[in-house]
Amino acid sequence: MPLEKYSPHKGGNVLDKTEMKVKKELIDASAMSRAITRIAHEILEKNKGTEDLVLIGIRTRGVPLAERLAGKIEEIEGVKLPTGILDITLYRDDLSTVAQQPIVHRTEIPFDITGKKVVLVDDVLYTGRTVRAALDALIDLGRPLQIQLAIMIDRGHRELPIRADFVGKNLPTSKTEVVDVNFKEIDGQDAVLLLENS
Repeated sequence: MPLEKYSPHKGGNVLDKTEMKVKKELIDASAMSRAITRIAHEILEKNKGTEDLVLIGIRTRGVPLAERLAGKIEEIEGVKLPTGILDITLYRDDLSTVAQQPIVHRTEIPFDITGKKVVLVDDVLYTGRTVRAALDALIDLGRPLQIQLAIMIDRGHRELPIRADFVGKNLPTSKTEVVDVNFKEIDGQDAVLLLENS
């Protein structure tokens, strides 16, 4: 089952996923939902509630994850957290290997992050380079009190000293594999798939 879609940012891989096939489904929709609920509770516990808390999703698949976490926190606490979208394209250190003409999207953070506890949200933590780029982008926007990291999948193979505060699932993988986190809002299904070369 080769995949049609391809995003150079997913899972820290710059691979053409149209050449890949699904090896197995690692997490189904109900397991993803449970992981999101658990992360939401952990965020509230660590921050002792919602005061000065904001969620910022890294484009692309960090965005639906951030929105779902915000929805879950609203269910639990009755408070709607400010949620923003961060585009890190121009902050990447592998820009020349991603594409000749990278597509830059807008960062949409309609609130001041200075003095806030920012929870940065992404789908996969791999080398740590995406998160480093996101930190640079955030610091250009203001001076948060604190930055925390929430991710759905930690697949290992770090190249930078970056660690997530909140993790949906740790999934050790080989460097030849690709972890493909799917969200209904973008991909039409909720699932975490392991891809390999076909």
